Amino acid sequence: MIDLPPAYLTTVAFGAALLLNVLTKLWLASRQIRAVARHRGAVPPEFAGTIALGTHQRAADYTVARLRFGLLELALGAAVLLGWTLLGGLDALNGALLDWLGPRPLVQPLALGVAFALINGLIELPASWWQTFVIEQRFGFNRMSARLWWADLLKSVVLGVVIGVPLAAGVLWLMQATGDAWWLWTWGAWMAFSLLMLVLYPTLIAPLFNKFEPLHDAALRERVASLMARCGFAAKGLFVMDGSRRSAHANAYFTGFGAAKRVVFFDTLLTQLNPPEVEAVLAHELGHFKHKHIVQRIALLFALSLAGLALLGWLAGQSWFYAGLGVTPNLPASMGGAVPNHALALLLFVGVVPVFTFFVSPLAAQLSRRHEFQADAYAARQSSAQALCDALVKLYKDNASTLTPDPLYVRFYYSHPPASERIAHLGAQVPAA
Repeated sequence: MIDLPPAYLTTVAFGAALLLNVLTKLWLASRQIRAVARHRGAVPPEFAGTIALGTHQRAADYTVARLRFGLLELALGAAVLLGWTLLGGLDALNGALLDWLGPRPLVQPLALGVAFALINGLIELPASWWQTFVIEQRFGFNRMSARLWWADLLKSVVLGVVIGVPLAAGVLWLMQATGDAWWLWTWGAWMAFSLLMLVLYPTLIAPLFNKFEPLHDAALRERVASLMARCGFAAKGLFVMDGSRRSAHANAYFTGFGAAKRVVFFDTLLTQLNPPEVEAVLAHELGHFKHKHIVQRIALLFALSLAGLALLGWLAGQSWFYAGLGVTPNLPASMGGAVPNHALALLLFVGVVPVFTFFVSPLAAQLSRRHEFQADAYAARQSSAQALCDALVKLYKDNASTLTPDPLYVRFYYSHPPASERIAHLGAQVPAA
């Protein structure tokens, strides 16, 4: 029996997983494109009375355009990941920073993380521009000026420096200072930071990008307050966000945690829906809280993060993990004073793990769709199933969402049930005339 080196097996496993990942995504996208194109010529019978053929065809064209562009992003993403790993990009960057900064245990790893993020950001920048100013613009959704787009980018970079760099420095310090249990300490710090951001984001960060005003419509405000009282939900305020500055897409959401919870409506949503429909959409969101979906998702995120960091804690000590992914590990301090491998391990792990976890994404999507059905049922009890149906049809129409997705594509990617399933589910709860 041939005894293959662990590094070689790692290379083979990663290469095979990446190839299978790309081929599967390509196959699923091709199925979706064919399904949407095949049904482009006719509105599904259940929507024939509410959605015009031209609107249906626009949604099909928008879906196909995004999917085709997504295939280019898929190819670029796979090439970049190969470049960082097996083709030696991360190894070269690490070596260059070691030569420049020397073996400084915290400075060099932090510089490696910042440089890695900066290069990735620059690579992704043209795709973001094209998505906004070509695809979204072509279908009438983009309302951003180039100046606003650059301003948002600048703010994001500044936030990354102000928040991300100290966070990364803290994580790297924990990884170096807390011994073999660093992954547990890091997990605790990451969870504390995540909970803190749930409180700080709605009041300090979101207002940097959008303007939030109290809901001025007295009748709608009273209607919403009555609904929340029936549902036993307390919020810090009802706000309208100027989403129309950037996009014609509409939405409503809850944000914050504990006493900082607030309800936010896009201004585009309020112009598209009437008061009963707005109430029904809000009742759906309240259903997520009533069924503790938010708490369940946070708990699941915490558990998966703990498992992931525990795995990383083991992999970080295995030389084959680095060598098998195209990286030369830094020498231990006793062999020349080189910096630890923590930043290298973290960057490799964050880049490589999604290649493997993609194949369990249908489980997460299925759980999310089940939660959506439960929230719809709650909304039907607390508000009006018919109003929610009407609101969803308007949102599908105005957001150019396809009504004819491929079933297998849905199972992998859709966090919400497709239109036909969702409307049928709600239709069964509409009282007979």
